[in-house]
Amino acid sequence: MTTPTALRFIETDIEQIKDAPGVVAIFVPEGGSLDVTGRRVNRLLRGAVARLCEDEAFEKLEVGQSVSLAWPVNMAAEKVVVVKLARRPTVEQARKAGATLAKTKGGKPMMVLCGNLRRASDVALGLALREYDFKDHKTGTNTDREEAVFMVNEPAAEEDAVDAVRAVTEGVFFTRDLTNEPANILTTTEFANRLKEMESLGLIVEVLEEKELEKLGMRTLLSVGQGSDSPTKVVVMRWEGGKKDAQPFALVGKGVVFDTGGISLKPAAGMEDMTMDMGGAGVVSGVMKTLAMRKSKANVVGLVGLVENMPSGNATRPGDVVTSMKGDTVEIINTDAEGRLVLADVLWYTQERFDPIGCINLATLTGAIIIGLGHENAGVFSNNDALANSFLKAADAEEEGAWRMPMGKAYDDQLKSRIADMKNVGGRPAGSITAAQFLQRFIKPETPWCHLDIAGVASVKSETAFAPKGATGWGVRALNRLIADNFETDE
Repeated sequence: MTTPTALRFIETDIEQIKDAPGVVAIFVPEGGSLDVTGRRVNRLLRGAVARLCEDEAFEKLEVGQSVSLAWPVNMAAEKVVVVKLARRPTVEQARKAGATLAKTKGGKPMMVLCGNLRRASDVALGLALREYDFKDHKTGTNTDREEAVFMVNEPAAEEDAVDAVRAVTEGVFFTRDLTNEPANILTTTEFANRLKEMESLGLIVEVLEEKELEKLGMRTLLSVGQGSDSPTKVVVMRWEGGKKDAQPFALVGKGVVFDTGGISLKPAAGMEDMTMDMGGAGVVSGVMKTLAMRKSKANVVGLVGLVENMPSGNATRPGDVVTSMKGDTVEIINTDAEGRLVLADVLWYTQERFDPIGCINLATLTGAIIIGLGHENAGVFSNNDALANSFLKAADAEEEGAWRMPMGKAYDDQLKSRIADMKNVGGRPAGSITAAQFLQRFIKPETPWCHLDIAGVASVKSETAFAPKGATGWGVRALNRLIADNFETDE
């Protein structure tokens, strides 16, 4: 598993700057004025920093971008990185500056001279998130990351914020690692085992096996995995940090560890990407880890349905009719529309068992959402404006793109079946919306609910602001903030 960069905050002491190894970073605002740490570096470099800040190239830099001075004289560091950033940056600017530092750090130790810079913890978050690199299966590769030391005027004032940064980073990295893992490594059993290990953080973790799922009547879930040798499982994670006996908030994730499409087989080209089809379950797992690490004062349950969708003599066929745990019958038109079958039973079970105060499910559900929103935004579908707006606000604050999508009876009518209560697909038009309409049939009217279709944002082909190409960990930060802002108690 990928270990985040160690973050350490120390009190400003300009005498330590000269001997700091690796990389030293300073922040200079528009206009080039230097604080006490910047002036110290400038003196050591015989005025080189001041000359750089007067240069036209520095003026043309965007906020958060940097220029490097290699092999500085009178310093032990290999380079000095000068980042253009105001002393009172926005959250977005501070995190962008941190991501810039991660790209210049190169795995080496780094001293970041913050002084009285506001939002030093956001700089640290940007750095830690962007320095991620998944190397678990590269032989002879050094996966160690040297620490980043942040020199600030009042390190004690940063302690709570830095603890939160560490918790969020651990959750995001956990999600990214799970999503990046190949399917021969991350089987349903291995996935469940990794979640079970989080009991050491204070989570209560249960693994429901196939026999128990059969007794519960989770037949749509089981139908997806019946063509695979890997056993279908449901993992229940509980974090009880709020008031005793208070209704929990629920997170539900699709965990298809590999999706061939089943009998409705996908094209061979690009099928290797279907190792990420458990991305929704990965996000739920990462959020639960973050909540546990920061000791969230909320009651939250996270449930994931873990299956593998394979073609075989036992696989579900197009045309089969399956009865859900709720009791509704589903005509399977396309076995590659399997994620909604997984979620249908897990969502119903979640409501029956936990009676949650609200519920959000996440899934890499449809290619249609990528056609509609690309790789910039997840699709947000909801039966409750207050919950949807709260999530969108949290996503915006964390710079995780999300866009509200419509729902309605006309879309729901596309799911009508001649021989069963519903079909599992509604045709090509509005494919992401009809998928959401299918899920809504398994949501009780009194349950505030959001469905997040993360097919376009869970894993991407090019780097993002805070991640290299591959798994992004999208949603961990937004959902953690949603819970912190709306569902935590003061007790």
